[in-house]
Order: sequence, then structure tokens, then C-alpha cells
Amino acid sequence: MARARPRILTLAGSARGQSFNAALAAYVTKAIALRDADVRQISLADYPLPLYDGDLEAAEGVPDNARKLVELFTGHNGIFIAAPEYNQSITPLLKNTLDWMSRLKPESPRSPSPWKGRVFALGSASPGYYGGSRALVHLRQVMELGLGCRVLTDQLVLPSVGSAFDASGEPTNERLTRQVEALAEALIEEAAHFVL
Repeated sequence: MARARPRILTLAGSARGQSFNAALAAYVTKAIALRDADVRQISLADYPLPLYDGDLEAAEGVPDNARKLVELFTGHNGIFIAAPEYNQSITPLLKNTLDWMSRLKPESPRSPSPWKGRVFALGSASPGYYGGSRALVHLRQVMELGLGCRVLTDQLVLPSVGSAFDASGEPTNERLTRQVEALAEALIEEAAHFVL
């Protein structure tokens, strides 16, 4: 029996032009595209949001870009997030995005949720020795405990990222290639369970 063809979304928790984590998300996107999955990479730079403020929400409601991101998440069976590490935690951009998205509650118990009914995979790239692993601890806590997401146990941790990719975006070491391929396979396999 053929495996169901899932839809996968990839993104980085950085809007910086030369983001290492956007490069990691792009490489994961390529690895998924080479398998039997429909994949799309987005940039949070295309979905700007104000800093979360309860008074702003009360006065103006949830911004349209948060609604668009919720629709994107609910339209995919699997999501990969590449999370940069800022001061041993996740970026304000990523946390603020998740906070705004979490303000949109499903209209009924049967309505789709951006957090449930799909699977998430995490990764981080950093110039430092720990490869962003400390950010992933915090992100996993937010995703699993705060939002109730199903997150794959295995994650990508890429230290010394400055030399990890060549000029064309290809990895410079075989270990990274194997790690990305394994994560892509696991994400596709788990996401296939959520295809209707």
C-alpha cells in the first residue's frame, strides 16, 4: 500500500536576510521535495506582526497575518521549524508569532487547530559549539506543553554552521546530509498519518 502524500510546511524563526536557520530550512525543504511529499517554505518576514499586547488585541483584534499563518499551519500535515538561538532561548520573532497565533481559538471542538492534527519537527543552526540546542529546549516546551503539539523526538542540531554549507547551499559534510535525510523521512512518515 502506497504511503499517503502529506503536505509539509517549513520556516525559520528568523527574518534576517542571510539567516543560517533559513538556509537550514531551505535544505530540509529540498530533502523533503526529493521524497514523496508536497512541501512549501515560508519566511516570517512576509507575515510581520506587532509585539503581542493584550490591549492592542482588545482594541483591534488578532492581526490578519496571524490568521494567515494559522491557515497555513492547519493546511499542512507536518511543519519543520528552524529556530535560531538568542541568549540561550528562542528568538522574539518566533515567540511573538506563536503567541499571536495562539490567540485564535478554534470555533468548535471539530474546527481544525494549527497545533493538533499534525506533527512538528525542530532544528537549529548556530555558529556556536552547542548548535542552538538550548533554544530547542525552550521551543519544545512552548510547543508541547504550551500549545499541545506533537513534536518528533529527534531534532537537528547544527553547530559551527558558518562552514556547514557551500556557496550553492549544499552541506559540506556527510553527517549533516544523513541527519537531514533521516529527519525528512521521519517527518514525512509521521505527517502521512494525518492526511485525510
